[in-house]
Amino acid sequence: MSVSARPTLSVVVPLYNEEGNVAPLLERVAAIVKALPGAPSHEIVIVNDGSTDETLAAIRAEMQRRPNIVLVDLSRNFGHQLAATAGIEIATGEAVVLMDGDLQDPPELIGAFFERWRQGYDVVYAIRRSRKGESPFKLVTARVFYQTIKRLTKVSIPVDTGDFRLMSRRVVDALKRSPERHRFLRGMVSWVGFNQIGIEYDRDERLSGTTKYPLPKMIRFAIDGITSFSDIPLRFASYLGFISSVVAFLYALQVIVAKLLGLNPLGYTRGWASTIVAVLFLGGVQLIGIGIVGEYIGRIYDEVKGRPLYLISSIERS
Repeated sequence: MSVSARPTLSVVVPLYNEEGNVAPLLERVAAIVKALPGAPSHEIVIVNDGSTDETLAAIRAEMQRRPNIVLVDLSRNFGHQLAATAGIEIATGEAVVLMDGDLQDPPELIGAFFERWRQGYDVVYAIRRSRKGESPFKLVTARVFYQTIKRLTKVSIPVDTGDFRLMSRRVVDALKRSPERHRFLRGMVSWVGFNQIGIEYDRDERLSGTTKYPLPKMIRFAIDGITSFSDIPLRFASYLGFISSVVAFLYALQVIVAKLLGLNPLGYTRGWASTIVAVLFLGGVQLIGIGIVGEYIGRIYDEVKGRPLYLISSIERS
């Protein structure tokens, strides 16, 4: 597509097993985009992330009824962040909105995004003021996650934000030049910089289907976020090793002094318990350090293989 034919707005939606949400999602997004001031040209980029239900068929059925839909069908399930990356890289709009397909993030916020972009902002992100339909455990862990990310990373990632946001073309182009595999998009967008602003909203309950982020995936996502933007865990391993060495040295010094003075206040001849505690403590510190280093080495291993982030089976346009 030539630059002159580039649409003003692209809406990118990655989908995985969301057959029940396809029709209402496209209906709401299309209505909102058409109602924007000036009726800007647009496209809706739907990324099918290897769905195993009828999501793909539902998308194609909607394409028969609606114009300006771009279907990006990936060869398999690559995960939400890579599917979103595929959509962002395929999108051609001057402004690109990224949103989930479960309708927890209301498409009606696109109008406010678009207005702020017209005012000169490069990134307009949504801040979750409330989160309906989520368990207390999910709310607490989400709060801990954002606070941890904020304290450990080198970039300022707004608290209580997701991937729901609008990005200008220069932000999208900057992301396209960042080919890292373990992607944490909200962190990457914050790292890019430029003019950014947040808009508060109330997050709705999921319209249908089940969450695609159970606890194991949430933990993996948190690890990706921390290791993508911080080397503090590596430093933590070093500090922990140094502290344990100091404690072990002081303990050994106490044993030597007690031996020279002929003292035995703790019963060192029967000191199997203290020995076991010391061995377990030092072994635990070593395993923690090895685990942290292994996490970073694993990421390096994935990066140096240089495989594509995703593979596209087909691209279809209505």
